[in-house]
Amino acid sequence: MKFTKMHGCANDYVYINCLDGLPRDISPLAVRLSDRHTGVGGDGIVLICRSDTADFKMRMFNADGSEGKMCGNAVRCVGKYVFERGFTDKRELDIETLSGIRHLSMQIADGKAVSVTVSMGAPVINTVDGVLSAAGDMYSYCDISMGNPHCVIFTDGVDTMQIEEIGREIENMTSVFPQRTNVEFVQVIDKNTVRMRVWERGSGETMACGTGACASAVAAIEKKLCDAKSPVTVLLNGGSLEIEYKPDKSDVLMTGPAEFVFDGEITL
Repeated sequence: MKFTKMHGCANDYVYINCLDGLPRDISPLAVRLSDRHTGVGGDGIVLICRSDTADFKMRMFNADGSEGKMCGNAVRCVGKYVFERGFTDKRELDIETLSGIRHLSMQIADGKAVSVTVSMGAPVINTVDGVLSAAGDMYSYCDISMGNPHCVIFTDGVDTMQIEEIGREIENMTSVFPQRTNVEFVQVIDKNTVRMRVWERGSGETMACGTGACASAVAAIEKKLCDAKSPVTVLLNGGSLEIEYKPDKSDVLMTGPAEFVFDGEITL
């Protein structure tokens, strides 16, 4: 089976061209390919498929084999893949996901998609003032969905936090988050900048999370920690994303890079 390794802000996935059909046993395949010691290595796998309702369809599976509804970094890479590999000449694309159709606008230079802006849709704000207990401490949190669930926690000293214990416990706190949740640890730098680390549902700490960056920017604006009149720069372990939260709260726009790493072939 042929594959392509790609990343957005170091949030890396194994991409498989499924325009002519799906592989068998997708969940075990995701576990095998994601393993960084015995597989290709990645935060999961992404299947690029045909769609009856959009230009293309994206399915993504986490490193533990569970299927995710949406990944902001991955959908940018899908846009770059289909454009640069010649499956479309459109610079504006609609990509079907389990969270709905996402509209992509690609910035093209010398035939390459140098950055991609994704219309992520309106956030669902469940709470911005929740309180929960994890790892022996109390945390204030925001519960926001960007098509997938996010628990955003604002804190100081985010770079020195031991987020594995806290993140894993909150992820699996099904009494609060019935479908489990992604957990973002966010430090406000200034009115236009935040620093974020993420514990992703099904994958652990990753270098970046596009939907998590969107949820964090929305939470910061809703709590008046950041300026609503200008984009918020979210600084991630693997790079940065620009997030614009529309004043009427109808949409969140995410802009960031997408990169090819290598092509390969694996015997299954």
